Amino acid sequence: MKVLDGKKLADKILVNLKNQVKKKLSLAVVLVGENSVSKIFIHQKEIACQRVGINFKIFKLSAKLSPVQLKKEIEKIVKNSFNSGAIIQLPLPKKFNPEKFLNLIPEEKDVDVLSEKSLGKFYQGVSSILPPTVGGILYLLSHYGISIKGKNIVILGAGRLVGFPLAIQFLREKATVSVLNELTKDTPFFTKKADILISAVGKPNLVKGKMVKKGAVVIDAGTYLWKGKLVGDIDSKSVSKKASFLTPVPGGVGPMTVACLLENLTKI
Repeated sequence: MKVLDGKKLADKILVNLKNQVKKKLSLAVVLVGENSVSKIFIHQKEIACQRVGINFKIFKLSAKLSPVQLKKEIEKIVKNSFNSGAIIQLPLPKKFNPEKFLNLIPEEKDVDVLSEKSLGKFYQGVSSILPPTVGGILYLLSHYGISIKGKNIVILGAGRLVGFPLAIQFLREKATVSVLNELTKDTPFFTKKADILISAVGKPNLVKGKMVKKGAVVIDAGTYLWKGKLVGDIDSKSVSKKASFLTPVPGGVGPMTVACLLENLTKI
């Protein structure tokens, strides 16, 4: 079994970006409320920005704000010409409708590709950038010589950040794609047939070795904070005995997502 080392590949991407960036760029990150996992991800983005030479600014907003107040605060941030790109760290507190606020980010600053306009272009295949996690996973597969065309790909979870856009991209690249959700009956029936299995649920040890086909490529895109540490969806101990390739958590998809986010910032 080989490790799909996202940290090592992400480091290379960041070094290349540092050499390419000729103008001063700035990334604005909006954090609403307190979320431990979000803070970890934001810190990773800050470190990556420092390495590339991109200005980083976090805007911490109270979850007690009303939707109208939050809208005004975000509008001020995204309209500031100093901010080359802006992201709203998800998830938002439950009382806020994510789409309403993600759509406040103009397309030319939407490095996460999450507004309706940006997603629309991505779904049509005319976007100049990819959602960061999609881009990161494609980078990993390509770097390790893993082809997508004609493969049977199974995705656990159909979320806005990973599962859904990944499915669109893989279909575009001529793979056969199955997307499973909480209502799917007999999940192992599908996962055992996967050439490439991707889990993006956020449930520790969701995928066991007995659910995986011998020689499958397994990508762990799930994240969960367990006893102060980030863990993924894959039971790596049992899955590593069956998989040909496996991403670690941390050090797999996460660093690649951050690297591709900053690459998007240099392109828009």
